[in-house]
Amino acid sequence: MLTKALLGVASRGGAQGRLSILIFHRVLPEPDSIFPHEMHARRFDAVCGWLKYWFNVLPLDQAVARLKDGGLPARAACITFDDGYADNHDVAMPILRRHGLPATFFLATGFLDGGRMWNDTIIEAVRLCKSASLDLGDMGRLPVGTAVEQSAAIKDLIGRIKYLPVAERVARAESIARAAHAEPPDNLMMTSAQVLSMRHAGMQIGAHTVSHPILVRLGEAQVREEIGGSKDYLEQLLGERVGLFAYPNGKPGDDYDARAVAVVRELGFDAAVSTQWGAARTGTDLFQIPRYTPWNRTRSRFGLGLLGNLWGLQA
Repeated sequence: MLTKALLGVASRGGAQGRLSILIFHRVLPEPDSIFPHEMHARRFDAVCGWLKYWFNVLPLDQAVARLKDGGLPARAACITFDDGYADNHDVAMPILRRHGLPATFFLATGFLDGGRMWNDTIIEAVRLCKSASLDLGDMGRLPVGTAVEQSAAIKDLIGRIKYLPVAERVARAESIARAAHAEPPDNLMMTSAQVLSMRHAGMQIGAHTVSHPILVRLGEAQVREEIGGSKDYLEQLLGERVGLFAYPNGKPGDDYDARAVAVVRELGFDAAVSTQWGAARTGTDLFQIPRYTPWNRTRSRFGLGLLGNLWGLQA
C-alpha cells in the first residue's frame, strides 16, 4: 500500500501527471545461466502483478494523447518492448494478457522472418562454443569455459563492436561465430505471422528501424531509409497506420541526434521514445519521451526504482 500511495503523490494525474514508460527486450521461458539478470517468465509474471496493482497501465498511443492534453490519470504507466524477439509473442504476451495489461512492441523489421541481430550472433556463438577459450585473432583469445566467463566475453565483444558501421558489425559477429565453430539459431526473432497475432490480440506495434543501426553514425538519407523503411514495412504488413517509433539503443547524442528526431516528425509519427531515464510530463518533447526500467529483483526495490525515476533520481 505504501508504494502505491507514494506513486500517487509522485504522479498525481491531470496537469501534474507524469508518465512512467518501462522498457523490456526479451522474456525467456527459463532463467539463463549466462545472463542471470535477464527477464524470464516467472519474474515477468511477478513484475506484471506489481505493475497492475501500482499503476494505471495505458496503451502507449492513448498515454501520449493524454500526456499532450494534460489528461493523464494518476500513476500512469506504459509497457514497451524493443527489437522484436519471438519470446515476446510466445512468453511475454500470454503473461500480459493474463494480467490484462497492454504493451507496445517496437520492431526492427529487417530481422523478422528468420533474421538475427548481430549481438545475438555473438551471444549464441559464445554460448555454443565447445572450447574453453575462443581464439579471435586480432581481437585476442577469450576464456569461455564457464557461464561467468561467457558473460564477460560477450560483454567485452559487444562493447567493442557496437559502434562500428552496420555491415562491419555483422561481418565481425559472423567471424566470431566461425571462430567458435557455431551455427547460431535463426528463430530468435518474430515471424510476420507472430506480429499479426500480437496485433490481433490487442497489442500495439511500433517501428524501430530496419537494421537497428546507430542513427547518429549514418548520413541523413540513410537515417530516412531506416526509419521510413520500418514504418512502411509494418504499415503494409498490418494494413494500418503506424504512429509510434523507438530510437535504436536510444541514448540522445550517443545513438541519435536532432536529424533523426526531425525525420521522425517529417514521416508523420505521433511520438517517439528514447532510453533516457526519467518520466514524461506536460511539456515533454513527444518525439523524445524518456523510458526506464528498474532491474531490482524484489518488489520493494523495484517499486523504489520507479519512485526514484518519477522524482528524477536515477536508481
